[in-house]
Amino acid sequence: MKTIKIGISLISLLVLASCSNEQEITPYRGKVKFETIAVSSKLAGRINKLYVAEGEDVQKGDTLAFLDIPEINAKMIQADGAMKAARGQLNMANVGATAEQLIQIEGKLDAAKAELQFASESYSRLDNMFKDSLVTRQQLDEVNMKLKMARAQVAALEARRTEAGKSARTEQLDQAQGQLDRARGAREEVLVASNEMYLIAPANMTIETISLKEGELLGPGYSLFNGYKKNSIYLRFTVNESRIYDFKVGSELVMLNPYTDEEFTGRLATIKQLPQYADITSTAPLYDLSESVYELKVIPTSDISGSTFYTNATILLKE
Repeated sequence: MKTIKIGISLISLLVLASCSNEQEITPYRGKVKFETIAVSSKLAGRINKLYVAEGEDVQKGDTLAFLDIPEINAKMIQADGAMKAARGQLNMANVGATAEQLIQIEGKLDAAKAELQFASESYSRLDNMFKDSLVTRQQLDEVNMKLKMARAQVAALEARRTEAGKSARTEQLDQAQGQLDRARGAREEVLVASNEMYLIAPANMTIETISLKEGELLGPGYSLFNGYKKNSIYLRFTVNESRIYDFKVGSELVMLNPYTDEEFTGRLATIKQLPQYADITSTAPLYDLSESVYELKVIPTSDISGSTFYTNATILLKE
């Protein structure tokens, strides 16, 4: 009889406690989540130095690691050499011939003029002799041909001297400029690649895991650092098909941390259907396994700056 009275008293206390609560705990148990960040490299390299450790908080722009990529130094030397060669070609095209080249052309032109003078005098003599029938027409024609060749040679050298005194043709200038631009682009590409030697934190984050150690080889696209973005907390709940209509996107929900008894509010941001194999956050599903399951993503709206949350910790939903 005494045992029965004690049991009735306990039940009464539980009923009174539940009645004093304005909102009751629902069957929905959610999990604390943070937006994840993975930091990787575009290029393969050996890890030369790690500047952070697991569990450490970093700020956006902090250097996380330094990679040794020997190929970058070799490509930089090649790019610098290509730029020097292209710049030289462009300068030569703009300036024209050098002083030494002009002297050589002038020398050839003087020799050609001397040959022209000699050919002209020879033709005059033979022409007079032809008139006196001292030489044949063929001999006169041969000297005349040499005279024309000498004139053509002088004309060609004078044109060459004029061209050498000017800059190159527009097409040649464009070609030289294009070579220089291409060399500059190659150098800029190497500079961009050199930035990949330093892995930088893309946001304020907490480093959760570091997948490799110093001295190991990091492949392109492989995540070296994984962590959580600070101030990116959200709550994830799973709801069965028969109860999903009780929730509306944009509505405000009240939640409770069962271990600290802290209550806070949040806005229902999205409702998304989950595949059959998806992770279910409720520890005691109260629905048929054939029902569809939906994920609720809730963003805190109350001030939680003084609260402590841990990834995958349990949060209860009140109604």
